[in-house]
Amino acid sequence: MLEKLKEAERRYEGMETELSSPEIFSDPERYAALMKEYKGLTPIIEKYREYVRAEEGHAEAELLLSEPLDADMKELAISELKETKAKMEILLDELKVLLLPRDPNDDKNVMVEIRSGAGGEEAALFAAVLYRMYSMYAESSGYKVSLMNANETELGGFREVTFMVEGDGVYSRFKFESGVHRVQRVPETESQGRIQTSTATVAVLPEAEDVEIEINPADIIMESCKSSGAGGQHINKTESAVRLTHKPTGIVIECQEERSQFKNRDKALKMLKTKLYDMKMTEQNEKIASDRKNQVGTGDRSERIRTYNYPQGRVTDHRIGLTLFSLESFLNGNIGAMIDALITADTAEKLKASENS
Repeated sequence: MLEKLKEAERRYEGMETELSSPEIFSDPERYAALMKEYKGLTPIIEKYREYVRAEEGHAEAELLLSEPLDADMKELAISELKETKAKMEILLDELKVLLLPRDPNDDKNVMVEIRSGAGGEEAALFAAVLYRMYSMYAESSGYKVSLMNANETELGGFREVTFMVEGDGVYSRFKFESGVHRVQRVPETESQGRIQTSTATVAVLPEAEDVEIEINPADIIMESCKSSGAGGQHINKTESAVRLTHKPTGIVIECQEERSQFKNRDKALKMLKTKLYDMKMTEQNEKIASDRKNQVGTGDRSERIRTYNYPQGRVTDHRIGLTLFSLESFLNGNIGAMIDALITADTAEKLKASENS
């Protein structure tokens, strides 16, 4: 591993030289690709150089101990030897984590789809709660949230809501949210005070880049229509809503959030590309199903991943067995601790798999 890291450092230094040359700016594509690789390698090289410094300190302490020393100097050298050895072991473990294969989608923006499941109007209201939760988390994390499409109910719930989250490393933070979310609470529509169980499904899709998905315009049927929903100033007044049908796959995309038909069309095309990219990734993942067993969650939308229990004020993630008794705070967007725990568990599984392979 250390030999590979030495090679990586030489590659890193070569990239630094190339990036500082004026010629690189005449080739924007080369510059962007090189800069992306350089940024990805930076944390690994910084950690490796920290390890090398600790190793050098350890060697110096060993050399010092091989010479005649008074009691105080000997004690100091032994202390340095123990300290640098412990530091080297910690840094090696951290390097192993950094060297794990990264998900190529981790740095991408995401499109999130929330759909009401079992439970009728209560499920739609819960879908709205999840939308608010993710929006608050995204905004507190410095991400940008853009509503793409929404099918609202009269009581303010969502049969379906789709939104985009943009920012650095968004997919790496959202990707474990795909699946069935279950809520247990007394519905606002329930007069007897009985607890009802309802569900909503969440799908987190990495945004497709233009170079990854190409769509033949002849494969798309575009229709303009009036916006629909529970109400609003611009509902049903103009035909600004857009419906796209992708003939080869049968995928239908609707977008009505903008007043401009052109803006809705652009958003709908972005949604379609992301859906097609998700299909492509799903096909690839099915081919490497054995690898998916080493992940915290498969991302399957039929997999029940989390329960939100209102009477007990708790939220439980079933994949890692973690329960937090801070439901109100969680629903207000403070979901970072849960996401961190999921990332840690997934990393541990990948480390275990890499050591056994």
